[in-house]
Amino acid sequence: MSRLKITEIFLSIQGEADAVGWPTVFVRLTGCPLRCQYCDTEYAFYGGEWREQQDVLAEVASYGVSRVCVTGGEPLAQKNCALLLAALCTAGYQVSLETSGAMDISDVDVRVARVVDIKTPGSGEVARNRWENIDAMTVRDQFKFVICDRTDYEWSRSQVGDRKLNERAMVLFSPSATQLPAAQLADWILADRLPVRLQVQLHKILWGNTPGK
Repeated sequence: MSRLKITEIFLSIQGEADAVGWPTVFVRLTGCPLRCQYCDTEYAFYGGEWREQQDVLAEVASYGVSRVCVTGGEPLAQKNCALLLAALCTAGYQVSLETSGAMDISDVDVRVARVVDIKTPGSGEVARNRWENIDAMTVRDQFKFVICDRTDYEWSRSQVGDRKLNERAMVLFSPSATQLPAAQLADWILADRLPVRLQVQLHKILWGNTPGK
């Protein structure tokens, strides 16, 4: 069986990572073993609907766009997520995965662009980071740090330098929307000439916290 528990499938503008701005179908899987203090998708922790993979593929196809992002919750917490990702790639989509740094990404199809969220101290889940994932990352992938404050920034800066993350994949620094002004984070990055890409959540600028956007 290839069932997955799905919270929602919707068409929106990709608001993050290197595909920002592109019309994208989002497949949001239900459930997450982490509880980051800034989480903006707590509604995906519970509920959802069990659906067969073929039904998910059919709904994705109905939107008529070429990009798909599988997200959560934590999508890799469901064992059939890797099968869905591979099937989407085989169907010809440009596929990305948004996942925490706590899950093993080694079984994810190499055709998928994996956006791995490294948990900062401010998230409350820093101990869950699975550093072994670094060795599996490629130039197609991205590391993401959600920065809550100056302490988070300095910790993240150290991880980028000490682990040479920017030599492995693109590194994204994103301000926690309610805790750190984007301009402040931009100033810190510029002052340090840090080899990272600042990102803000474009979808929230457009629509706020509206579910399904």
